[in-house]
Amino acid sequence: MKQFRNNVIRAGLGALYFSGAHYLLRPIFSGVGAIFMLHQVRPARDAEFAPNRHLEVTPDFLRAMLAHLHSRDIDIVTIDELHQRLTTRDFSRRVACFTFDDGYRDNRDYALPVMREFNAPFTVFVASDFAEGSGRLWWIALEMAIAKASSVEASIGGTVIQFDTSTTAGKQAAFDRLHDWLRGLPEFELKREIDALCTRHGVDIAAICADLCMSWRELKAFAADPLVTVGAHSITHCNLAKQSEDVAVHEMRESRARIAKALQRDVVHLAYPYGDRIAAGPREFALARTAGYKTAVTTRPGMIFAESSRHLTALPRVSLNGNYQNERILPVLTSGAATAMWNGFRRIDAA
Repeated sequence: MKQFRNNVIRAGLGALYFSGAHYLLRPIFSGVGAIFMLHQVRPARDAEFAPNRHLEVTPDFLRAMLAHLHSRDIDIVTIDELHQRLTTRDFSRRVACFTFDDGYRDNRDYALPVMREFNAPFTVFVASDFAEGSGRLWWIALEMAIAKASSVEASIGGTVIQFDTSTTAGKQAAFDRLHDWLRGLPEFELKREIDALCTRHGVDIAAICADLCMSWRELKAFAADPLVTVGAHSITHCNLAKQSEDVAVHEMRESRARIAKALQRDVVHLAYPYGDRIAAGPREFALARTAGYKTAVTTRPGMIFAESSRHLTALPRVSLNGNYQNERILPVLTSGAATAMWNGFRRIDAA
């Protein structure tokens, strides 16, 4: 099903490009700019089974996007500058803002050199448990467990289900089903189930953070670069909308405090973990304001418009998705045509 969805999106992006519809829609839906969302930046993987590939783009694709923005004379700005332009209603020039979620080490090793080529600032949103090495990148652990196994078993809704993972197609089907199931569980159940799965299949989930994410020491050196801003991404990378108000507030405030203490700088920007409609809504938008954040970004697709100045803790982003790394889609993405169609041609989605 997800592969079918990917194919439909890819076909839609291609249709917008080849039809030229993005040129017609650009004056209406390009807005004042975009916040681009990325996760990992790394060389392409050869693995047939790579279900998290959508979270990975290559340095060359990132470089192509930056070159495209420069060719369009679009200002690449810090998130602080974006906040200032929105609050002062300075819309004289279009802007682009780059954001990276989670705090992966490849943001330093592969993204930073590319950003330096263009003198382009960017923000990395850090989940503090990941920086401390105690977090769980469970979606990566799930991929690793399934990759090693010829069959995987899970008890879903009281029914034990055996997944045949002896083929690439079987692995992908199992990943899709288990990912959706795990993400829907309460946090303590997700932890219990992913830990049990990793134990059965010989995956050291505790080592994944240390292998992939920057430590506080690394982040401190990284944050000293003038191009880098560090924002918060909660403590545990939990679904904030599923937490009590007290827990959600604690996740927002304490993650901010931990980063500020470790890096000796204030933290005023937030990215909601998962960030879609079932992970961040009006309650979370209000809580982010009370927690002292100037801005907070979602994963809801959309461009930035003048009206976004009224929704600073509900800002949409444009995903640079590893499944669609084709340079011809870049003008489609910056035109706002793709996100407009996704949103039913609504400019703002903050409900």
